[in-house]
Amino acid sequence: MKEASNFFKSAFSVDNVIFGFDGDDLKVLLIKRANPPFQDSWALPGDLVYPNEGLETAANRVLLELTGLKNVYLEQVHTFGAVDRHPVGRVITIAYFSLVKISDYVVTPSSFAQKAKWHSVMEAQELNLAFDHNDILNTCFDTLKGKVRRMPVGFELLPPKFTLTKLQHLYEAVLRTKLDKRNFRKKIISMNLLIDLDEMQEGVPHRPAKLYQFDKERYRKFEAEGFSFELKESKPKDQVRRIREMIEN
Repeated sequence: MKEASNFFKSAFSVDNVIFGFDGDDLKVLLIKRANPPFQDSWALPGDLVYPNEGLETAANRVLLELTGLKNVYLEQVHTFGAVDRHPVGRVITIAYFSLVKISDYVVTPSSFAQKAKWHSVMEAQELNLAFDHNDILNTCFDTLKGKVRRMPVGFELLPPKFTLTKLQHLYEAVLRTKLDKRNFRKKIISMNLLIDLDEMQEGVPHRPAKLYQFDKERYRKFEAEGFSFELKESKPKDQVRRIREMIEN
């Protein structure tokens, strides 16, 4: 049997995948590393765990030190432990992810982050991120896509008042598919997740849309029970049908 000391030569780290929505596109927060390894490369906000701190404490500390973000809900997603994932030595990392409204936070890079910037998720996936951060980002993105189909977590990315069009754009950005407008509105309204504010958009010259608010009470109920939120994609025959209806009417 090997000496126990041989098993105490690994380090732990945390990496945070912070998703945000700017009203049009799904974003992820990245930092540009100022120090080696992977100096000048884009990476997820992450660092080693101190010997005297727990994982969640470390995740929050790292996020604050590198980006200035605090009081962000973080959910543990997956552990990455490939032997060669870190060039310095054996480092096992725990990935966390979160959903935030970009407008609620001011990003301030510090420590070994020379920059902190929101990137389109699609663009970030095409970058050569540091370490195995492409794998971590993809895993957390897949987790997000699964969640929005089962739970109404997408509302965490919206302002207090929003239009149905903006809500649909959010789900299309996350699911990366075109959703049928009529089916989407029928589905979401039938769930009674929205409160009709009896208000219209301001500053919109033509056909301002109605504003809605998220019903937090029903949200908590759905969070506890879970629900199916399967959305149908927009199909060519649906588009042809709608054109015919417009012509006939």
